Amino acid sequence: MKASKVAYKPVGLAMGALSGVLAGGLFKQIWKQLGHDEDAPDATDEHRTWREVVSAAVLQGAIFAGVKAAVDRGGATATRRLTGTWPG
Repeated sequence: MKASKVAYKPVGLAMGALSGVLAGGLFKQIWKQLGHDEDAPDATDEHRTWREVVSAAVLQGAIFAGVKAAVDRGGATATRRLTGTWPG
């Protein structure tokens, strides 16, 4: 494994945690803007409909994937600018 990949590992882990926090906050804001006063439903919440549970999960997954990709790509781009090599 290249030294640049090894050096990037801790940065990548920290950015992964950051992207999770950002995505969680973004999802909560969007969920509220869609007219939901409560938190997103759990899959085992018997008082919520299938439609609500599945749509919340799909929205949350899409937001998490998008934010993670944006943060990962931004980190890789910044690493290339700073070091001259792509970390991946």
